[in-house]
Amino acid sequence: MLQETTDHLDRAGKILRIAIVAVLGVFIVRLMYLQVIRGAEYLQRSETQAIKQRARIPSRGCMYDRNGVMIVRNEPAFTITLTPSDIDTTTFPFLARLLQMPLEQLRTIYARALPYRFQEVPIVRDAPLSIVAAIEEHYAELPGIEIRTDVKRRYLLRAHASHLFGYRAMVDERDLATKGDYYTLNDYIGKTGIEAAYEPFLRGRKGVQFVAVNAAGQPIERFNNGRSDIAAIEGADLYLSMDALLQEVAEEQMGNDHGAVVVLDPRNGEVLAFVSKPDYDLHPMETPAAGEYFAQLARDPNKPLFNRAMQTQYPPGSTWKMLVALAALHEGMIDERTTIHCPGSFTYGGRSFKCHGAHGTVDVRRAIQVSCNVFFYRLGQRIGIDNLYKYGTMFGFGQLTGIDIAGEKPGLLPSRAWFARRGVTGSLLDGRMVNLGIGQGELGVTPLQMAVYAAALANGGTLYQPHVVRAIYNKETGRMEKVAYGSVKLPLDPRYVRVVQEGMYAVCNVPGGTATNVRVDGVAVCGKTGTAQNPHGKDHSWFICYAPAEHPTIAMCVMVENAGFGATRAAPIARAILDAYFHPERYRDSSSAVSSVARAQLPPPRLMQ
Repeated sequence: MLQETTDHLDRAGKILRIAIVAVLGVFIVRLMYLQVIRGAEYLQRSETQAIKQRARIPSRGCMYDRNGVMIVRNEPAFTITLTPSDIDTTTFPFLARLLQMPLEQLRTIYARALPYRFQEVPIVRDAPLSIVAAIEEHYAELPGIEIRTDVKRRYLLRAHASHLFGYRAMVDERDLATKGDYYTLNDYIGKTGIEAAYEPFLRGRKGVQFVAVNAAGQPIERFNNGRSDIAAIEGADLYLSMDALLQEVAEEQMGNDHGAVVVLDPRNGEVLAFVSKPDYDLHPMETPAAGEYFAQLARDPNKPLFNRAMQTQYPPGSTWKMLVALAALHEGMIDERTTIHCPGSFTYGGRSFKCHGAHGTVDVRRAIQVSCNVFFYRLGQRIGIDNLYKYGTMFGFGQLTGIDIAGEKPGLLPSRAWFARRGVTGSLLDGRMVNLGIGQGELGVTPLQMAVYAAALANGGTLYQPHVVRAIYNKETGRMEKVAYGSVKLPLDPRYVRVVQEGMYAVCNVPGGTATNVRVDGVAVCGKTGTAQNPHGKDHSWFICYAPAEHPTIAMCVMVENAGFGATRAAPIARAILDAYFHPERYRDSSSAVSSVARAQLPPPRLMQ
């Protein structure tokens, strides 16, 4: 019995020893597998601390003119960034040398970035390849430093069009506070012009790339082989109403003068050209020196950043007279046969108000043709402030036109209440109406408003919302989507509108008109000159016009600061633009930027009706 028990224990011990050896063998084999066969892989995983999301920045939308000519495109660029939470500040002296940047400048950038500890903050934008190569070579020694592929704008016109396009700049703290969660300090954003107005379309939609990073915050490998990444969606392309040739001619004609040109299609409100002078070159805004360049522009006494086309308050001078005529006709204060005698001046309250000459007895057509001040001094008094405000408001003065360019101002159209707040009532207000009848006094309009006004006179009384963008090409859907804009049919009697149109025709086509120098081969032009008094210097030169007289297809306003008579400076600029519009073959030569810019490479996208 005792022997049997002993044998049983021996067998159990052998089985236990075998089991122990087997288990140890399994552990040894597994250890060898982990250490030898897959050791490198697990070493890398052990060094990996987290999965990091990296934004994938989409390409910004391009722009095309009305003829399908590409006028704004993108080019690749590199941005060097730092992430404050991952950076090793002891590398700064070495990093500054690689970036060819003063050490103190790098430390300043880092200090400003500290509140955004986990965001990539740009150090150098549009970095040259030599710097990119140096960073790549020492990448392992520079925790928290990244190289990001970016894009920069390339403008293909000889014309600047800077106030139309607008510029981009880096996102600042104000943008982060007001523009929602889309942006980080590593982003660009449209600041002015259509770059700002169409920012939500142009910017596209960011994607996300997931990467495994080590303790230094440096990427080790793509997470899940990229299958979890979210693709970026490119920004939409904008198809503009702007005619590249007219933009170029308008800028050339303005030269170094201060002022603005706005050219519209009176049939729909499309902007054919939009010029504010002085302007500036947009290309430096896309370089590492953008901040310094902007500061230089901001200090410039000529104020090239100021958009004179839609942020000014100029008195319109005699270009205002058609509005006064329409108010008087519609309110029954005159008819088309009413005459007023012009002896060369008008006396009111002991003060003599001069005219351009002694025009004799004139009716409303003749008064517009020769720009008779006496006729409109008297009409201003007859219609009074309330009717002036009524018809001025009807034509959109004192209000925003709603143009799709960021930064528009409404100008000033004074009302009875506006004057009353300033103590101007009774006879004092009656006296003001003398000047207001000829577009002087407490009245401020923008060249854009005057172009809309000219277009409404051209088309018989419809105010179209002016706009630059005709359609948006959505790259996600592959469809071209028309942009809808508003219009208002004004309650004007066609007979009275025709009377005013006939007066504007006489301005350019009948001897004695103030702009008979505006002639274009084969085209009848209708227009009105204006010379606006300027208390700060020489008078401003105005000219508004449209053509052809029957079935107009173009309307415009030209305003040149301190240039004297409208017929002397503004009208010849308009004549050149009209000539380019009706006879483009004379301007499309080898020296023109229009003939050399790249044509659209995309097939015509399908239009969404």
